[in-house]
Amino acid sequence: MEMEIIPLIILLFAIPFSLSAAELVELDGGPDDVVWVVQLSDLHFSVHHPDRAEDATDILGPTLSFVNPLLVFITGDLTDGKSKDMVVMKQDEKEWIEYEKVMNQVVERSGIDKSAFYDLRGNHDNFGVPMIGGSSDYFSKYSINGQLQRRGKVNSITIQTSKRKLLFVGFDSTMSTGLRGPTNLFGHPTDELLAEIDSELSQWDSQPAQSVTKISFGHFPLSFSAASTSGKTLKDVFIARALDAYLCGHLHLKFGKNLKQHHRCSQPGRCSKQLFQLNGHRSIVENTSSCSDVSSKANEFWEWEMGDWRSNRAMRILAIDRGHISFVDVDFKMGAKKAIILPTFPLDSRFTSASSPNYKCDTSDPSSYGEIRAMVFSASPILSVLAKIYDSKPGKLVLVLETPMTKLESSRGDLYVAPWNAQAFEDPSPERFRLQIEATDVMGRSTASELRPFSITGLPAKFSWSWKEFFVMGCQWDALYNPILWLFYFLVLSMLLIPKIFLSFSRRQYTYRSFKANKCFTNCLTWIFVELYNLPEVWPCLIVYLFYLLLCPWFYGQVLTEDMDRAYMTYRGWVMGSNDLGRLEFLGFPDVMVVVLMHLYLVVFPTILTIIALAAESGVYQDYLLSISSKKKDDYDGGSKNFQSPKTRATREPEIILRWRWFRKFLLFVTLAIFWRHFKSCRALSKAYEMNPVIHFPLYCFTVPLLLGYTVWKTWRNFNGTYKKYSRVVIYWHLLGRYTKVDSVL
Repeated sequence: MEMEIIPLIILLFAIPFSLSAAELVELDGGPDDVVWVVQLSDLHFSVHHPDRAEDATDILGPTLSFVNPLLVFITGDLTDGKSKDMVVMKQDEKEWIEYEKVMNQVVERSGIDKSAFYDLRGNHDNFGVPMIGGSSDYFSKYSINGQLQRRGKVNSITIQTSKRKLLFVGFDSTMSTGLRGPTNLFGHPTDELLAEIDSELSQWDSQPAQSVTKISFGHFPLSFSAASTSGKTLKDVFIARALDAYLCGHLHLKFGKNLKQHHRCSQPGRCSKQLFQLNGHRSIVENTSSCSDVSSKANEFWEWEMGDWRSNRAMRILAIDRGHISFVDVDFKMGAKKAIILPTFPLDSRFTSASSPNYKCDTSDPSSYGEIRAMVFSASPILSVLAKIYDSKPGKLVLVLETPMTKLESSRGDLYVAPWNAQAFEDPSPERFRLQIEATDVMGRSTASELRPFSITGLPAKFSWSWKEFFVMGCQWDALYNPILWLFYFLVLSMLLIPKIFLSFSRRQYTYRSFKANKCFTNCLTWIFVELYNLPEVWPCLIVYLFYLLLCPWFYGQVLTEDMDRAYMTYRGWVMGSNDLGRLEFLGFPDVMVVVLMHLYLVVFPTILTIIALAAESGVYQDYLLSISSKKKDDYDGGSKNFQSPKTRATREPEIILRWRWFRKFLLFVTLAIFWRHFKSCRALSKAYEMNPVIHFPLYCFTVPLLLGYTVWKTWRNFNGTYKKYSRVVIYWHLLGRYTKVDSVL
């Protein structure tokens, strides 16, 4: 009995350590103190797009064979999980079988050991998965991590070079309960996951003898990573543990190529309070003028989102040369590359940090500045490598240095160096001098790297974001969701309720005529809302609908796999049940913002404005017809002195009529546009969550069309009533014999 208990105890103690998956690897072979890894992201293998897997088989294996990275990171969205019409989002086992097959071929053709590959879940790999390890969790079955029994949410590996440690920490921050899209968009790191990441990043902090370069990798950018229950974020952990760089995916190149961001937080623990960051580059003011803190890495790190394989066939090579990080993003849209060049020194001044080399300050090893260094990866033997430096100060690029580079003896890769006088390129501008490396192979094919700005004093160069890049990288969306939501309700309820309260205490009559008599902004707004309140059925329905969206479920849908119970969605997330305390448990917050904010700002708000405009237009036109009627009566009563001929009226009145009728036609066009936008949204949601509009979300589907349709009908009916009265008056005058024939304008 005792002999049976001992193995059981050993097994129980071994389980937590097996989940940690921390490894230490001693680096063998040259070049010394240089490590390079490869990152891939957003493969999106799909049964509807077989070319993605085919290109991966044809390109990645041969490319990795001559790049020969130490590690390969695949940061999420391994499969697509979408129907052909891009609406239904759930797991497809055929895509996972294809992923397993392709990656086995890539591993075999590359010659790299399979244990060097680390793949992570993305949100697409988690669509509709109710629990990890369940029957629909194909990641655990077909992924490389799953096959190598890396079951934990966090995996770390440490590379020991002759002078430093390189720590890589990867983590899975997808939802524990994977909802179907589109409400599965954010990373959801829990407090437990953050504590585990913190522990892995700090594992060598108690051994300060050697410096540690820390790199983390995951799927979601920080702008699409939610805070934990306690309010802590990934950024808080990264700042506290002096991370150097965070590698991620998720956004794709369709938003831009500058999806890179320098994070700095002067108060660790309060980094999550920052809602916006207007630019991605490192600020010049962060570069200290003195040399006292040049080696400090505290309170800053880089976030580098990379392009996608899905549409752009992108791959990244990242190198750590003597502790300094550089990278190159490679585009395979035009096919495989025969050679790839990655300059490692001097560093690209766009992506330096406060601890980057500074020629003035680093006096401990001046020889480290004496060489231009570059990694050259080639499928064919290299014949020659040239380093070129251009000066951009004259307003055009002028070649000021061209020197051959020699290869260092190594067994892992080709590092080329060239001596130079670094001090000759000292300049207050971090963008004046540009470095380019050009390599020629034995086949006569020439390959050149991009022109990279550099600064030997560590000054940062700027790069600008487009509005799309700022939108996806510069905004902390989980923190912005509630402010944007309540801003909508503040604006709309103020717009609908404040005029009503004001008019209930006012004895003055606000009409279009009173506005014409005293034109001011207040009279205009008050008159417009009076016209809205003259539609007694519409205004209260709008108020009720707005509160319904706050207090009641929006719809009931199949948010997980088919055999699971339905859940209902509110603006706070999906509800599938209650927790142990009997409180409702909301899932998918703030992911539901893609449905909630789109509906409120692109459907409800335009609907309210259109209804108000239709009511105002109808009121103006009624006032116009009534004024014409009064004018005709005055002309008749006043005799021939003020009488206007039919010809004069025929040229003036239709112009005014047409002017207002064209505005109504424009509003009808806007109404149709809202109908179409809302119809597409309802159709997509009904397919995504297997819902019937009549049964599962009738108020969401039909309230807006009914309100708009009723307003159009009601305002047209009011116009017809007024127009008939106007016509009867004119006919009456004709019967009196004032006119010889009925005016054509009528």
